[in-house]
Amino acid sequence: MPALDPRLLRQVAPARRYVALTAAVGVTTGALVVAQALLLADVVAAVFYGADVGAKRAQVGALAVVVLLRAVLAWVQERYGERAATQVVAQLRQDVLRHGASLGAGGLTSSGRTALVALVTDGLERLQPYLSRYLPQLVAAAVLTPALLAVVLWQDPLSALVIAVTLPLVPLFMALVGLMTRDASARRLVTMQRLGSQVLDLLVGLPTLVALGRERGPAARVRRLGQAHRHATNATLRTAFLSSLVLELLTTLSVALVAVEVGLRLLHGNLGLRTALVVLVLAPEVYLPLRQVGTHFHASTDGLAAADAAFAALGQPLPADGTLDAPDLRTAIIELRDVVVRHEGRDESAPDGLTLTLRPGTVVAMTGPSGSGKTTAAQVVLRLRTIDDGVAEVVDVDGLRTPLSQLVARTWWDQLCWLDQDPVLVPGTLRHNALLFERRSDAHAVDEDRLAAAAVAAGFEPVVADVAGGWDARVGRDGLGLSAGQRQRLALVRVLLADAQLVVLDEPTAHLDGVTQDVVIAALDLLRRQGRTVLVVSHRESLAAHADVVVSSLTFAAPEGAR
Repeated sequence: MPALDPRLLRQVAPARRYVALTAAVGVTTGALVVAQALLLADVVAAVFYGADVGAKRAQVGALAVVVLLRAVLAWVQERYGERAATQVVAQLRQDVLRHGASLGAGGLTSSGRTALVALVTDGLERLQPYLSRYLPQLVAAAVLTPALLAVVLWQDPLSALVIAVTLPLVPLFMALVGLMTRDASARRLVTMQRLGSQVLDLLVGLPTLVALGRERGPAARVRRLGQAHRHATNATLRTAFLSSLVLELLTTLSVALVAVEVGLRLLHGNLGLRTALVVLVLAPEVYLPLRQVGTHFHASTDGLAAADAAFAALGQPLPADGTLDAPDLRTAIIELRDVVVRHEGRDESAPDGLTLTLRPGTVVAMTGPSGSGKTTAAQVVLRLRTIDDGVAEVVDVDGLRTPLSQLVARTWWDQLCWLDQDPVLVPGTLRHNALLFERRSDAHAVDEDRLAAAAVAAGFEPVVADVAGGWDARVGRDGLGLSAGQRQRLALVRVLLADAQLVVLDEPTAHLDGVTQDVVIAALDLLRRQGRTVLVVSHRESLAAHADVVVSSLTFAAPEGAR
C-alpha cells in the first residue's frame, strides 16, 4: 500500500491544500532548524573559548526568534492539520453517502449496506490521525531529511557518511514492521466492521425488544461485543507501542554512533567545537521525521485501509440513468407486466410474474405474506430497483409507452412521495418534518389552514395540541420524543402536504392500532378524491378492502417454502 493514496489528492480538494501547506511548513521548518543549529553553535563555541556573552547578544536574540518561529509553525501545523483532516473526512464521508444513496436499494446488498454504515461512522474516522499526524511527518521526511543531511555534509563529510549509512536502517525496519502489521491492520478493520454491524443490528431491533419487555436480553451479547472491541483495541495499541519502541531504539543508537565518532575526533583535535555542535544538533533532526513516520505508521495503515475501502465503495458503478423526461403522472398510467426481480442469496424471485396497473385517482393495494416481493415491487414503481425480467413502463396521455429505466430518475422522483413502514424523521421541529417533502424555496410559507387540515386528516391534531409549542415543538433523531404511532401519523401529514401525484405507502398502519388505522383509510379516500395515484402495501385486509384494486402476492409469487 503506498504511503499516500493519490486518489485522495485527485478527488478530495482539502487534501491537496493540506499537502501543499504541509510541504511549505516542512521547508520553512528545515531552514529554521539549520539556522537554530548554526546560531546555537556560534554562541556556545564563542562562550566556551572565552568570548563575552554580551558580544553575542544579536545571535542570542536571533536564536530566540528562530525558536519562537518553530513553535508558531508547530502550532500552525497542529491547528490546521486537525481542521484539514476533519474537512477531508467530512467530504469523503459525504461522497460515500451520496454514492451509496445513488446506488439505491438494488445496488447494495444487506451486507454491503452494513459495511457502508460501518465505513462512514467509524472507518473513515481512522483517516483523522493519518492526515493530522502521519502525513506531515511523511512530507517532512521527504523534504527535511535530505536537506539537513546536505547541511551536515557541508559541515562534516565523515558524520554525513555515518548518518547516510545508518539512515536506511530506519525505513528498512519500518518495512519489516509494516509487513508484520499490514495484514493485522486489515484484519482489525474487518473485525471492527463486523462488530459495528452486530451492534447496529442490536440497535435497530432495540425498540422491538423494549416493546416486548426483552431489552435486557441481549446484555450478555453486548458484553461480549464490548470485550471483543477491547481486545481488538489492545492489539492495536500493543502493535503501535512495539513498532515505536523498535524504531526509537534504532534511531537512538544511530544518533549515539554519530555522537561517539564526533566526540572522539573532537577529543583528538581533528574537529572544531563549532562544527561538532552543529553536527550534534542536526543529527537528531535528520532522523526525527523518519522516526515519527515509524511512530505513526500504524495510523497510516489504518487510515489508508479506510481510504481504500471508501474509494472501493465510490468505485461501484452507478445504475445507468435514463435520457427521457418522465411524463405528467396526473394523466399517465404505470404498468408492470410479468415483472421478475431476483435477489442475491435467494433461489426464488420476489416478485415473480407481477402484473399491476396504476391509474390516476385510484388506490391499488398489494397484500400477501412477508417475503413475497411486495416492498420490492413498490421499489420498482419508485424506480429504486431494476427488474430482471418483464415490463415496467409508463403510458402517457397520447398512449406512448416508455420503460421506467429510460426515464431521468430526477424527473420521476419529483412527482412522487414514499411513506416507508419506518418513516425517517430528522432532528428539528414538527413543522420542519411535516414540510420535509415541500419543494418550494420557502417551505414554511405553507398556509396554516392547509397544515391544520392535513393534521386533522392524519389524526395528528391531538398530538400538536398536547405538546408544548405546537408545530414548533422539537423532536430528536428518528422522531425521539414521539411514539411509533405518532411518528407514522406525522409522516402521513407529510404525504398529504406533498405536491406529488404518485403516492406509495408501505405498511402505513404498521404501528397503528385498529382504531387509529381508520385515519389511514380516511387519508386514502382523501388522496383518491384529489386524483392521486396511490399504491398501498399492507398485510391488513381491512385496509385493502378500501382500495379500488387489490393484488395478492399469492398470484405472482409462491409463499416461502412452497417450492
